Amino acid sequence: MIDETHDPYLESWVESANLPDCEFPIQNLPFVTFRLGAGRETPGVAIGDRLLDLGAAFGVESVRSVMAMPKSARVELRRRVSRFLRERTAGAESMLCPAAAAELRLPCEIGDYTDFYASLHHATNVGSMFRPDNPLLPNYKWLPVAYHGRASSVVVSGTPVRRPWGQVADAPGGPPRFAPSRRLDYELEIGAFLGPGNALGEPLSAAEAEEHIVGVCLLNDWSARDIQAWEYQPLGPFLAKNFATSIGPWVITAEALEPFRRPAEPHDATLAHLRTTPDGAFDITVEAWLRTARMAEPVQLSSAGFASMYWTLGQMVAHHASNGCPLRAGDLIGSGTVSGPIKRNRGCLLELAWKGTDPVVLPNGEARCFLEDGDEIVLRGQCRGEGYRDIGLGECRGVVLAAREAVQ
Repeated sequence: MIDETHDPYLESWVESANLPDCEFPIQNLPFVTFRLGAGRETPGVAIGDRLLDLGAAFGVESVRSVMAMPKSARVELRRRVSRFLRERTAGAESMLCPAAAAELRLPCEIGDYTDFYASLHHATNVGSMFRPDNPLLPNYKWLPVAYHGRASSVVVSGTPVRRPWGQVADAPGGPPRFAPSRRLDYELEIGAFLGPGNALGEPLSAAEAEEHIVGVCLLNDWSARDIQAWEYQPLGPFLAKNFATSIGPWVITAEALEPFRRPAEPHDATLAHLRTTPDGAFDITVEAWLRTARMAEPVQLSSAGFASMYWTLGQMVAHHASNGCPLRAGDLIGSGTVSGPIKRNRGCLLELAWKGTDPVVLPNGEARCFLEDGDEIVLRGQCRGEGYRDIGLGECRGVVLAAREAVQ
């Protein structure tokens, strides 16, 4: 699927898109939904430091309507946008606005949200903390483990996150008390928007699954580890996860990611319905940064490669729909924490501070086992590949606010 839109020598008449460190060159073209002043929400494409109004230029109604298109139509739209932005026509500039002047919104209304647990490194690390003699459960290498999240609490980058209340217990057997979480954590993830979907009772084949991955974004699955420890037995996460999930506003399309495909991690055994594209991994570097209330600039906590995930996005989609579960345009899935084989690859504080026993010491002398009020987490991502133009995923930010007063 490499075509003329991936040519590393392409340039746009939008000069900022041609700068060497630009995250959104003409080879990227991520979708975004934005609003100017009190105006309506508008579907757009990022190009350099500008936003192209897709409605004015191509009659596109919404980003969700793009997600509902078959892949062939999305590919053709990308080609048309690319030509528009490299061949200046009369009136074209009037269809752009400065990104800095716009309010960036959620890319679309999210119907359903499912979060996976796809990093073998993360699963093994967390398992080692709680089950040192049996860190990886028997089903892990047979299926992409996941839970259904809460779409109503998915928020766009920049939205503050309130520290949640919940039941916490000092001992595994309780008793619990109702209190603000003291073990608030982030999870560095990749999100994927889906479309056009399948009918109820009609599974997607492994070959079809990747056709339904529209694009990716940065995703922070905020997690209250103390609430999670008490509530997750026997059915899994609930209030520890559903209070907030932050995502970046930029949807980096599957087409833009084509040059950065890599062979997937080898599997010991895979059932036929999960045998998707051999090069189904994407070489995306993701980073987590922390800025405390005492810092002027954030410091990097971790950096990891998304290509090292045990389960690919295609396999997650194939498994999700394998029982006939209907997926719909605009549905969101999360990859689970992106971690790697060494400490600097660990994508959450639970791993970095090893369940609170090894605090992360920051350059200014502060230390963190978990997040404190006023801390801001910044996620970043980029793709680099020999022979192709680098592209970025933008940022996903969220600052922690103090818990509200108790509700009786």
